[in-house]
Amino acid sequence: MTEMLVPETTTPGILLVYTIIFFFAILFRYFVAAGVFYYYYYVKNFKKYDERRLSKRLANKKQLKKEIVWSIKSSAIFALVGAATYWLWLKGYTAVYLEPDLYGYWYLPVSLLAILLIHETYYYWVHRWMHHPKVFRIVHKVHHDSRIPTPWTAFSFHPWESLIEALILPLILIFLPVNIYVLGFYLLVMTVSSVVNHLDIEIYPLWFQKSRFGKLFIGATHHHHHHTEFMTNYGLYFTFWDKLMATESRKMKS
Repeated sequence: MTEMLVPETTTPGILLVYTIIFFFAILFRYFVAAGVFYYYYYVKNFKKYDERRLSKRLANKKQLKKEIVWSIKSSAIFALVGAATYWLWLKGYTAVYLEPDLYGYWYLPVSLLAILLIHETYYYWVHRWMHHPKVFRIVHKVHHDSRIPTPWTAFSFHPWESLIEALILPLILIFLPVNIYVLGFYLLVMTVSSVVNHLDIEIYPLWFQKSRFGKLFIGATHHHHHHTEFMTNYGLYFTFWDKLMATESRKMKS
């Protein structure tokens, strides 16, 4: 079915067009997600949520500008990998499929959970590796320059980190059958989750945070402690690896 979409020759110009399209789509997604949360919590309802901020002070404008610049660069890296993944799909080298009922509708949530768990495992161990002193200075320091997280921190990475983070998804899609709609939903979850985790305001209600189910998930509080303590709370979506490896902050138990 996808063969009809494949150009007879794949030229550098076509790949560049793919990359540009992906770049603007990713950048739009980033600005909408980060912008909506920033406007709602830091502009429109600043006083309402002032006492709920996890940091004692606000990030300055210089930090925000740097985060946006780094995020634009990250979006370019994500776009390049996205265009390459799209090309692989056109050539039939991925397991991405179009018809939702191809593997049964029951498989749609299963495949989403599989992507989340694989990505979580990859990210946790790569994240710990990026905190090795020699690696940290080259790869991960840019992200931690944001000592006070903001919604704009979500994509604020050095290009090396952006590339490392982006490579896992095409690897998953080569081997794991994933419906195109599940993939789109996952990309949305990935972006919104990153923004929420860097919000520096805990938006999940206390009853949810204290519940067994709520403790499985990472929120702004969990990731806030990572940015202040550096050597704790390495997870992305879930807390299970931090709990298993005893790297969760003690403050999460208080």
